[in-house]
Amino acid sequence: MKRLHRFIIKSFLGPFFMTFFICVFILLMQFLWKYIDDLVGKGLEWNIVAELLLYASFGLVPLAFPLATLLASIMTFGNLGENYELVAMKASGISLFRIMRPLLIVAVILTSIAFYFSNNILPKTNLEFYALLHSVKEQKPEMVIKEGVFSNDMPNYSIKVERKGKDNNMLYDVMIYDHTNNDGNVNVTIADSGKMELTEDKKFMSITLYNGHNYTEDREKNQGANRRFPFRRQLFKKEVINISMLEFEFNRTDEKLFSHGSRAMNISQLTHRGDSLFSDYKIRLWRFVTSMSYSSDITRQVSWLSMPFDSLRVNPQIKPDTLVDVDQVVASLSTFEKQELYQRAIENVRTNTQTISQQLDEMYTRKKIVNAYAMEWHRKFTLSFACLIFFFIGAPLGAIIRKGGLGMPVVVSILMFIAYYILMITGEKFAREDAWAMIQGMWFSSFVFLPLGFWLTYKAATDSGVMNLESYQQLFKKLTGFSFLKRKKSEK
Repeated sequence: MKRLHRFIIKSFLGPFFMTFFICVFILLMQFLWKYIDDLVGKGLEWNIVAELLLYASFGLVPLAFPLATLLASIMTFGNLGENYELVAMKASGISLFRIMRPLLIVAVILTSIAFYFSNNILPKTNLEFYALLHSVKEQKPEMVIKEGVFSNDMPNYSIKVERKGKDNNMLYDVMIYDHTNNDGNVNVTIADSGKMELTEDKKFMSITLYNGHNYTEDREKNQGANRRFPFRRQLFKKEVINISMLEFEFNRTDEKLFSHGSRAMNISQLTHRGDSLFSDYKIRLWRFVTSMSYSSDITRQVSWLSMPFDSLRVNPQIKPDTLVDVDQVVASLSTFEKQELYQRAIENVRTNTQTISQQLDEMYTRKKIVNAYAMEWHRKFTLSFACLIFFFIGAPLGAIIRKGGLGMPVVVSILMFIAYYILMITGEKFAREDAWAMIQGMWFSSFVFLPLGFWLTYKAATDSGVMNLESYQQLFKKLTGFSFLKRKKSEK
């Protein structure tokens, strides 16, 4: 490898790794803002939170790779241009394409790594992530007792405390309703004070009450006029209530529940699962369209057109033997026959309308599920290929802008990535709704940005001033000077 190539690659890898981890961190903050309500107040241990953030970080890598490639490319060539190293290379007879060649190889390697990560590592981490996130969402919040209101966080108990001590363990003016027997509010305990603490194994909450009463209403005895409602009151100086905390323990969800999700599959699994769902969808669609009320000939034609592939099916070509004047036929019918004809037509329309209203939403939902697997299949390629596209955009942009560091390159990169992301989301939405073909929708942003990258590379290779602010300033001065002279001549 030439010394110049090693210098360029070394200048690229440093900013790439730096911007990559910065991008992952920024995207991870977006994840935290999205799921902050599911994490706060659950009493999760630090290792559970760290594991969840680790899996979330792996899920953000496919987006961080293209953005880091764009930022590193702009910064590398911006630094070379700002330090006149790029000018020195061109003055030595080295074209921009030869300067970009070693980094082009690096970009291809990064694209391959991104695809390998998306296809082999990301499905496993997504499976772990969604299972763990579901467990966190199902985790009950920490038991918090507020002053002056009833707290129902404890299983089978409702507790009210008028005042708590400074350490939150001492309770004053305590009222507890025991619902362990599901008999309603028939067992009440009132105490002047109490102390609440967890046992050593953290499986029970022990509440020690002082100076109180137990009030219990038993079930009525006898029937009719002899009905009695026993009531029992018991005085105590100290009483201990142990409440099970098993419902507050963290339980992991079985990963198999999420194994059929599109984001938890690789290319081969997505292909197999997508084909199976699409075959089932075509069969259901055939059953749907053939359940409509048509004439016999039209029913056979519709059944042939909508039937899944079958080598034995025959296309019944419908060729009308004669032309029928409908108005003349209807006029020749009697009043009773007309009413019967109209009634039958109305019934067919009502039947078809009812069938459509029942099946349309189901077919729409099933088609969106089929599209989700196809979209994930294409997304593994589009986000990986975006690394190569952003290299062809970032490298010439850095050579044109000639500004290094984290100033102008960051601004330009963010604007470029936002534009790419908007086009990507738009194309995915149209593909999901079947407004566009799947290839057109999922590759829409690539179709737009790849020619842009080639155009910018051509402009940078020809030393165009398309992104040079000085050229626009000079153009503005020329235009303003021309208009000023023109106005001066008109005044004379």
